Order: sequence, then structure tokens, then C-alpha cells
Amino acid sequence: MKLLRLWAVSRKEFIHNIRDPRSLLMAIAIPMLQLTLFGYALTLDVDNVPMVVWNQSESQASREFISRFHGSRYFSVRGYANNYREVEEAIDAGQALAALIIPADFTKLMGSGRSASVQLIVDGSDSNTATLAMGYAEVVVQSYSQEMIIGNIQRSGGGTLHQPVDLRPRAWFNADMESKNFIIPGLIAVIMNVIAALLTSLTVAREWEMGTMEQLISTPVKPNELVLGKLLPYFAIGMFDVLLAVLMGKFLFQVPLRGNVALLFAMAAIFLTGVLSVGMLLSIVTRNQLLASQGAMIVTYLPALLLSGYMFAIHNMPKTLQVVTYLVPARYFVKLLKSIYLKGLGIEFLLLEAGLLTIFALAILVLANVKFKKKLM
Repeated sequence: MKLLRLWAVSRKEFIHNIRDPRSLLMAIAIPMLQLTLFGYALTLDVDNVPMVVWNQSESQASREFISRFHGSRYFSVRGYANNYREVEEAIDAGQALAALIIPADFTKLMGSGRSASVQLIVDGSDSNTATLAMGYAEVVVQSYSQEMIIGNIQRSGGGTLHQPVDLRPRAWFNADMESKNFIIPGLIAVIMNVIAALLTSLTVAREWEMGTMEQLISTPVKPNELVLGKLLPYFAIGMFDVLLAVLMGKFLFQVPLRGNVALLFAMAAIFLTGVLSVGMLLSIVTRNQLLASQGAMIVTYLPALLLSGYMFAIHNMPKTLQVVTYLVPARYFVKLLKSIYLKGLGIEFLLLEAGLLTIFALAILVLANVKFKKKLM
């Protein structure tokens, strides 16, 4: 391999990208646009669930109970209803996702020391939001009930009451439990996966379709020099995209980066080499830009989104799919990103994921070199 020939191929590909604004738009602007849109739109946090209340009791105790939902960050009381029909209309119209129904004998039951049944109706068409809303409501009710029990005992002369178990939960690495702190690092992996594979999936196929491959074949450039020469420009563009994504995550979304920045870029370079080689391999095998780009979407985007652990927990998947996830390189890169971003782990804790990612990158790169032949057929 001669560096002069390698540089000549890389320079040719750089010039093509500069002369083709569409390529630069795809390579730089689209990843940043995706990161911005997904970063703001994609969230798993459930706050300010719109709620309507039917307070049949209309007492001081019931209003105090409702105030607990008013004061919670998870609920927003949008209005009041007078019957079930109005509750149903509010939920059907999308004005509320939940409804709280307080019975007429609420105060009487509370005063007699008995339990008062309060109904919570939740729109189950969005099962995730409904589940979280019910969980939040249970916490609000339990907190209110405990305060009432303690107050009743103290008023009856029972002295100070202490809870047998005092649970004090604390979340490490993401103390505020903000979903953006783990969505943004994973999103970087998904976007890199798609864009990198799409970019290189067009390179060799474009040469065949434009009829310029015959000229390259007639030159003394060796197959491995041609493959690596075409990869280098997109590797540089991809690393620039990583830099922009890290800066956006830090300053636009305020995602903490607790780990070593050099380690982050080193892992990104290995992953980028692998996915660029995937696109190159598809371009070499298909010799058709449409087929190569569609194939790149199938083998990169869908697995990275669904099977990497980015959106869905792997341990909740069927056993068969859990086995398949080991073949998805984005699984290892997503874990690396989250570990570096949120936990600040060093390479000594990430050797397995880094090693598997390196094996993947080298294997696909070698396979792409083996598949490319300087022949017309």
C-alpha cells in the first residue's frame, strides 16, 4: 500500500463531496437536525398529566386532598366535572388523560376512621403514560394517607409515631431522573450508525453507475487502497459529526459528560470505522445506489433503534431477540456512550464492549477489502 495512491483516492472523494452540496448536507446538516428534533421531541418523562376532577364531596377535606394533586409536578388539574358524562367527554376530547372522582361520603368515611375509596380513571390508549400516571397517583395518595394516619394518632394522644421503615431512595448517575441524559448519548449512536452507513453505501455503487469504475480499475491503485481511500473522507466527516453532537449535547441539552473525552472519541472512531465499512460492503456487493442505501437502512437503522437497548430494555425482550442483540454493534456502542457520559467509567470497565466493537470493525473492513475486485464482472 502506497500513501500517495491512498491520498489520491481520498482527495478525489473529498473533492466530490465539496462539489456536491447534497452530500455535505446529508453528512453534516441532517445529523444535527435529527439530534435537535429527537433531543427535544423524544422524552420518556411524564409531567403535568392533564386531569379533571369530579368532587362530589365539596368539603374542606376533599379540597385539601385535591390540592395534593395541584401541588404535584406530575399532574395538572385542568377542570372540574359534575358527572361521568362530562368526565368521559373530557377524556374523549383529549382535554384530560386522567380523572379523579371523589365520593360524596369522603369526609364522613375519613372522619370515622374508615377507608374512603377514590376512583382514578386513566386514558389507557397510551399505556406507558397511563401506567406512569397511575403510579404517580398512588404515591400522592399514599403520602396523603400516611399524613392523615399520623395526624389522627397524635391528636388522639398517641404520642409521636415513627414509621417502621423509612425508605430514602437515591438515583446514582442521573439524580434528577431526566430522560434526556440517557436519550441523547444513545441518539448519537443511532444517528452515526445510519448516516455513516448511508454515506459510504453510495460510494462504490456510484462509480459503477456513472461509468467511472472502469477508469479506476485501469489505474495502478490497489483494491485495499481504493477501499480505504474512499473511507477516509467519510471517516473525517463522521468524526466531525461526533464533535458537533458532543458539543450540542453539552451546551444545548446540558447532558453531563463525566467520563474521559478522549476515550469517547476513541470508541466513536472504532464504531464509525465499522459502520462505514458496512456501507462500503453493501456498495461493493450490490453495485446499485438504491439497493445499497435501502440495505444500509435495514441493517443499521432498525437494529440500532430497536435492538441496541437504546429505546427498549434488552432484558425485557424475548430470549431469541436477546441473543440476536449480541450481533448488533450499536448495542455495545450505546452501552459505552452511557457508561462514559453518565457513569464516567474508564476503559478498564469497558474492555469487553470495546474489544467486541473492535473485532466487528476489523472484520467488516477486511470483508469489504476481500469482496472488492478490480474486475468489470
